[in-house]
Amino acid sequence: MTEIDAKIDALVPAWLTLPDIAEMFDVEVTRVRQLVKEGQLIAVRRGENRALHVPAAFIDGDKVVKGLSGTLTLLRDDGFTVEEMLEWLFTPDPSLPGTPAQALSENRGTEVKRRAQALAV
Repeated sequence: MTEIDAKIDALVPAWLTLPDIAEMFDVEVTRVRQLVKEGQLIAVRRGENRALHVPAAFIDGDKVVKGLSGTLTLLRDDGFTVEEMLEWLFTPDPSLPGTPAQALSENRGTEVKRRAQALAV
């Protein structure tokens, strides 16, 4: 859980706080914190009060976007930092098209994971 720079903050179109996500999932905030701790979500500190925020693109109604957890694991295993993961997920990739985060939300996780695996080669 790190504080991000302006470049990455500008890449991510919308953010949610942990209490927002807890309300959407109908769970306690501690459960959302656990998802972050387990690596199923990425949370960063931002804003004036440095509250933890998660990119809104990672949430699909009342659950984490399908394929996100596996993709984060691949990127982490490739040695990516949280900032590098966010930059990769929210930078447009002409071969997808769109960003990897968009592709995940459109249920194109296999394509995203394939690209993440190729990064390690």
